[in-house]
Amino acid sequence: MPKRKTLICCRLSFLTLFLLLISQQAITQESKVVVLELDHVSVCGSNLDTLRQAFTDVGLTPDLGGPHSNGITQMALLGFDDASYIELIAPLKPGAAAGSDWAKFMADDAVTCAWAVGSNVLLQEVDRLKKAGIPVTAPERGSRKRPDGMSVEWMTADVGSGTPGSTLPFIIEDQTPRDWRVQTSASVQGAPVNGIENVVLGVNNLDAAIALFRKAYGWADPLTETQKDFGKLAYFPGEPVILAAPSGGGWLSDRLAKYGETPVAYLLATRDFAAAAKKYKLSGGKTWFGQKVAWFDPGKLKGVRLGVIGQ
Repeated sequence: MPKRKTLICCRLSFLTLFLLLISQQAITQESKVVVLELDHVSVCGSNLDTLRQAFTDVGLTPDLGGPHSNGITQMALLGFDDASYIELIAPLKPGAAAGSDWAKFMADDAVTCAWAVGSNVLLQEVDRLKKAGIPVTAPERGSRKRPDGMSVEWMTADVGSGTPGSTLPFIIEDQTPRDWRVQTSASVQGAPVNGIENVVLGVNNLDAAIALFRKAYGWADPLTETQKDFGKLAYFPGEPVILAAPSGGGWLSDRLAKYGETPVAYLLATRDFAAAAKKYKLSGGKTWFGQKVAWFDPGKLKGVRLGVIGQ
C-alpha cells in the first residue's frame, strides 16, 4: 500500500477510535449510577417536648434546633459523627400544624415521616431527575433560627409524589456551613452508634417501588428476602434505603392504610453491635441481608421503630 494511503487509513482509524471513545463516555454518563448520601431522617409529633423526652428515655438525648422560617414548626435533632441526624419536628403551638407538609403526621405523638439526601449540585440533580422522567419541584429556600440566634439556611427540592421525603427522598443543599446545621450531639459522642445507615420505607407494591428507584437512580436489581415482622424486603447494596412491603395483614398494612407510603423505621450504624445492644438494651435480634439488626424499645419511643444494624 502506498505511504499516503497508509497514513490516511491510520488517521481514519484514530478518528474512528476517538469517536467510539466519546460515544462510550456519553453512554456511561447517561447511565451513571447515583449514590445517595443520606442527610437526615424525620420523626413528626404533636409536641416537641414529648418527642425529646421519648428519645432521652432510650439514651439518645436530642439538642434543641429552633423554629423554622415557615412560622409553623420547630425542631430538635440528634446529630451523629458522620453528620447525619434524626430530626424531631413538631408544631410551634400544639395543634397548629396546618400549612405544614407533614401536618397529618403531627397529629400523633411520634411518626417516622420523611427522609432527605444531601447534594452540593442541587440544580444539576433536579435537571437529571427531570430528564429521567421523575417529578421534581423547583428548589426553594428554607431556614431556621438556632437557640443561639444564628440563622441556618438551605435549599430543598421535593422529588416524586406524596409529602416531601415520603417515598423518594427530598434533596437538601446547605447555603450556610453544614456544621451550623448539625454537630454530634453530646449524648452520642463516643457512643457505639455513629450515624444513620438505612431508611426502611413502607410500600404497597414492591415491584413498582423497585422500578421507581431504579428509574430515578440507575440502580441494579436489589437483593430480596422476607422478614416475618416486616414482610418482603428489597435492599440495594451500598444505598441507604430498604423497601418493605407487607406480605399479609399486620402493623405494616395498617400503617400504609393510615399514612401511605412513608418511612416506617430507621436503622443506625454501629461501631460495635454487641456494645450497642448492651448500652441501649436492644431486643428482637434478627439478620437482615447478612447483617445483625436489633431494636430500641418502641414503647418508650411512642411507637417509633428505631434499630441498629451491623456486624
